[in-house]
Amino acid sequence: MKNPSLIAAAAFALLSLAACGSQAPEEVSSTAPDPMASQLANAAPIELPPAIAESVTLRCGDNSLVYVDFFQGNKQVQLKTEKGGPATMLKAPEAGQPFEAAGGYKLTGTSKNVSVTLPGKPAKTCHA
Repeated sequence: MKNPSLIAAAAFALLSLAACGSQAPEEVSSTAPDPMASQLANAAPIELPPAIAESVTLRCGDNSLVYVDFFQGNKQVQLKTEKGGPATMLKAPEAGQPFEAAGGYKLTGTSKNVSVTLPGKPAKTCHA
């Protein structure tokens, strides 16, 4: 009742399928290898800029306002003299030292009370 040709065909199919798994599949990609891969692998780690720790509006003795963003790490602040005006980044060499920028900008103090010097103007005290 058993058909020998049917058994032979089944055995041949099984042997054919077993041979398929012996080779790794060929990878096909439409992209070229990255020419900068080795440079990127050996690059120095990237340091993210500090996040804003506190944004404050301070009123000065001459009734003007200054807008200051204090950054984490206490090494830089961003100063604006108008709410929508341009910002100036002031940096300190070490935490706790005065923040300065080119042109005569200087800021000392904390988010509650600061002394600000703007280009061509005397220093003024501002508080929250």
